[in-house]
Amino acid sequence: MPQPRPSLAQDLIWRLEALGFDLLGLFFNLMPLEMASALGGAALRLLGPLSGAHKTADRNIRIAFPEMGKAERERMLVAQWDNLGRLTAEFSLMAKLTPASGRVEIIGGEHLTAISESKKAAVLISGHFSNWEVMGAVIVGLGVRCDVTYRAANNPYIDERIIKSRRKYGVELMAPKGENGSREVLEAMKNGVSVALLNDQKFNQGVALPFFGVTAYTAPGPTRLALKFNCPLIPMWVVRTKGARFKVHIWPSIAPPDTGNRTADIEEGVRRVNAFIEARVREQPDQWFWTHKRWPAEAYAALED
Repeated sequence: MPQPRPSLAQDLIWRLEALGFDLLGLFFNLMPLEMASALGGAALRLLGPLSGAHKTADRNIRIAFPEMGKAERERMLVAQWDNLGRLTAEFSLMAKLTPASGRVEIIGGEHLTAISESKKAAVLISGHFSNWEVMGAVIVGLGVRCDVTYRAANNPYIDERIIKSRRKYGVELMAPKGENGSREVLEAMKNGVSVALLNDQKFNQGVALPFFGVTAYTAPGPTRLALKFNCPLIPMWVVRTKGARFKVHIWPSIAPPDTGNRTADIEEGVRRVNAFIEARVREQPDQWFWTHKRWPAEAYAALED
């Protein structure tokens, strides 16, 4: 169904936002990568704590790490803003952050190489860690035919720029939405194209399972796809090592067994995904995306402000 045309006022707002997006990207492109990354980090260390998202991040950390003291929590809040600022600056410079750049070390690459050589589809999953854009470049760099799913930007002009930017380093995007989007994913996998998804955010119709010991809702889509196509469910993780340098870790499949009890199998798959994401957050907590409301409202209501 075609989308309704926006009002002239909305279209003007979108165009002004896109202009700001272009100017910010141009600004960061005028300086060396390390300088841009450091400047982005410094900017959000200063501005992030002034935003409403700062309170969300603080409450999330309190839910995940109830034993953490205030001083340590405040240190982590500053560090996660630094990482998000660096990611913002690095976005327009991603063509310089491919495996060929020498800035990305790959560990476990043989797992993706095997997928590439098999010519069969796989489901690749991760979370919003460090600069998660780097994972797309690694997937493509290791020869895997893959569509990276994402949520389309509300601003269509910025969305066009995001798509074009990622195509510069070989990443093809898919924004599945509704029934037609699901068909696109299924068709791609039938044709041997893998699908990559970030599987760490709240999904209201998801499977309710513990995440850091507190019930959270997680999208079952990646697990469903792995079971439907009897294919690997490959977890990945990117960690910032220093400045604009990274390690990308790739694990063997964590696909659940297909016992014939589809409900139980899906639940087991989601449990494995949650366990993987939680373990990675615990390893490098200051590099996760804490500003998203991951848990249900009652988990936040239970906090003492």
